Amino acid sequence: MSATSRPPADETRHGVGYTLDGGVAVIELRRPSAGNALDVSLRAGLIAAVRRVRGDGDLVRAVLLTAEGRHFCVGQDLKEHARALESAPASAFAIVRDEYNPLVEELHALPQPVVAAVEGACVGAGLGLALCADLRVVGAGARFSTAFTGIGLAADSGLSGALAQAVGPSWAAALMLLGDRFDAEAACQWGLVHSVVPDGVAAAEGLALAQRLATGPTAAYAEVKALLRAHGAPLPVVLEREAAAQERLGTTEDHRAAVRAFLEGRQPSFTGH
Repeated sequence: MSATSRPPADETRHGVGYTLDGGVAVIELRRPSAGNALDVSLRAGLIAAVRRVRGDGDLVRAVLLTAEGRHFCVGQDLKEHARALESAPASAFAIVRDEYNPLVEELHALPQPVVAAVEGACVGAGLGLALCADLRVVGAGARFSTAFTGIGLAADSGLSGALAQAVGPSWAAALMLLGDRFDAEAACQWGLVHSVVPDGVAAAEGLALAQRLATGPTAAYAEVKALLRAHGAPLPVVLEREAAAQERLGTTEDHRAAVRAFLEGRQPSFTGH
């Protein structure tokens, strides 16, 4: 997204942009000169932006996570990490519990649908960040890798759980142990991404998808997200959670109005209530 296309409400804090327009909150990584590598400032900016989504409440009906420049995110800033290993090796990995874990937990906890728009490199913690979204729109030239074993590490940013759920334990093991790069086409075949679009338009296509979601039944979307988080639960638990969700949604104006619209042969209009 170019600066000229951003609405006046756009703000940048710690290298992360936040725009709220038409019910869509756009969170944009803005450290393109470093491939949007996650340094201390960018991590703080991301957490602040996600918490602002929560603070804006009902004003936000969908979220777009995107990035400025050629790459979505090349992962942790390794220059920063190298300095931490030299100066304070005993606490170099405190950022996993103190920063990455809260960020991933807060992203997953958002009741609004989250769309990630990915161009270029999306590796390591950047891939973990993208997998926090509910839907991913990627440029045809996007490339992915778990990357962690290449530097003698395992995983963070929720990557191990997200991959195992998305592609199954066998493929997840291959992707994490071998660390091989894979392209947008493979990611689509494995079900990791929602759609592949021409390079350079992922942000625009992702915004269009987020805008579509923002006009939908957001209360139902929140229940869907909660149900999907119960992946792997015993069938009786899943059935009970579904029944409870339907009962809650059955009392909403969105449901009643949509039923009336269907019976009258017209399109429903959703308010989120």
